[in-house]
This record gives sequence, C-alpha cells and structure tokens, in this order.
Amino acid sequence: MPRPSLRTRTVKRRNVRTPGSRRVVHYSRLSKPGEARCSACGAILPGVPRLKPSKMSNLSRSGRRPNRPYGGYLCSACLSSKIRAQVLIEEKAPQKASGKKQK
Repeated sequence: MPRPSLRTRTVKRRNVRTPGSRRVVHYSRLSKPGEARCSACGAILPGVPRLKPSKMSNLSRSGRRPNRPYGGYLCSACLSSKIRAQVLIEEKAPQKASGKKQK
C-alpha cells in the first residue's frame, strides 16, 4: 500500500515495467503549467497567470490576459515593433483612389 501522502487524486500514477518484469507504480505530482511566452521572441509574458485551465476559467477575462491587441500572445516590445512596421508599410504604400474623381 502506498504511503498516505500518495493516496490522493493530485498525484499522477504511471505503471512502469522494471527490468525484472515486475509492474510497479511510479507516482509524480501534477505540476503547474509553464509560463506563457511571447510567440515572437520567447520572453515570459507578464500579466498571464500560471494556472491550470480549470482555475483559469474561474477568472474574469481581464484576469486571464492583458487587455490589449495580441494580449497573452505577444510581449509589449514585440507588439510595438509590429505596430511600427505596419505603420511604415501603410505610409509607403500608394493611396488607393477612391470612387470619386478628385479635381
């Protein structure tokens, strides 16, 4: 029988076959999820909690991720560089002629 600290549902059990052909149970604690990282540079995202999905669903939407474009996906530095690049592209692109002819 396992020791009392292992007789709980928060411990993950895994059946392992030993070299002597015995089946034994290995116990491991469920770990916290990893930190949320920026998809562009890989930096840790501040403002995104390290919670299990069941606990995350109990938070308000503003508690789950930062309330800005690409919040919880890009860090603020990558977001600002992305916005700057988009503005430069728009400035360099020729303006499309609208339906009315200008005199």
